[in-house]
Amino acid sequence: MTKGRWILKNFYIELIRRNRLSMFFNVKTIFIFFFFINFSFAHAQPYPNRVVKFIVPYPPGGSAEIQARLIGQRLSEIWKQPVIIENKPGAGTTLAAGYVAKSAPDGYTLYLASTSHTISSTLYKNISYDPVKSFTPISLIGASPFVLTARVDQNFNSLKEIVELVKANPGKYTYSTSGIGAGPHLSGELFKSMAGLSMVHIPFKGTSPAMTALVGGQVDFLMGDISIVPLVKAGKLKPIAITTTKRSPLFENTPSFAEAGYPNYETTNWSGIIAPAGLPPEITKFINASIQTALNSPDLREKYISQGIDPLPTSPEEFENFLTKEVAKYAKVIKEADIRVDQ
Repeated sequence: MTKGRWILKNFYIELIRRNRLSMFFNVKTIFIFFFFINFSFAHAQPYPNRVVKFIVPYPPGGSAEIQARLIGQRLSEIWKQPVIIENKPGAGTTLAAGYVAKSAPDGYTLYLASTSHTISSTLYKNISYDPVKSFTPISLIGASPFVLTARVDQNFNSLKEIVELVKANPGKYTYSTSGIGAGPHLSGELFKSMAGLSMVHIPFKGTSPAMTALVGGQVDFLMGDISIVPLVKAGKLKPIAITTTKRSPLFENTPSFAEAGYPNYETTNWSGIIAPAGLPPEITKFINASIQTALNSPDLREKYISQGIDPLPTSPEEFENFLTKEVAKYAKVIKEADIRVDQ
């Protein structure tokens, strides 16, 4: 019991004991009075004082959900309250995002936004929310690269060689991705635009079948993600270039697109935490500080880095600026490449 609640209760108990309130209160009204005192004090406790839902727009088991579980567990430890992961996959992440946008802005519904969040708003025409204005950005969590990949038996080893080959044979070469409108697809189309390439996109339903197609020779290249690591270690695939400007510890000898001659090229497979628009500033600040604490702890940083994910806590303002730029960047790519999905 808090000190304030104890004082109030004992004050009125003493007044009632001395019969000074007997003409105004009966047993029933006294019961109701104490009920509302307890209720108001319970709801005045600092955030969070109950379960926090963390909405993930993907099925269980993916790299994004792994990030959510790592940070969610640590936030639960910091807050001493449960943080429950709730998976809501479907419709290019718009199903989950729409659900969160309509939720109460009280800090008890958080959302794992990712690269797809800033793509879907342009790709899907009938969504009910704005990817920035309908939410309160809190912080980035981390980022990893997409990876242009080839088979080990293919006789080229650099981005320069691939560009020369594709330019000499426009429309002949193919590349696979995890699906239309996904981060790898947009990364591939951005590269095609910058390099002036004519290459055919072959979409699959997920990264695994896209990798299998490359290993089996059904496509010439793959724009994948860090999940290619086991096949690289098995000697079946080789990374050619990564899409982040900073090299990845998983691919220490693989240059970035920027290093390989495209200094303005960068895409990231990022994730971050947002909440419904209208989240009180003090709660936004509190959650952001908790994320900073979590991601700056050596053990959690090591867990992220060991999986090829660079921990990137930011301020809410930095994250909002980042989201705005990502939306604009991918909207341009979608328009220029005339990318469409069935609604």
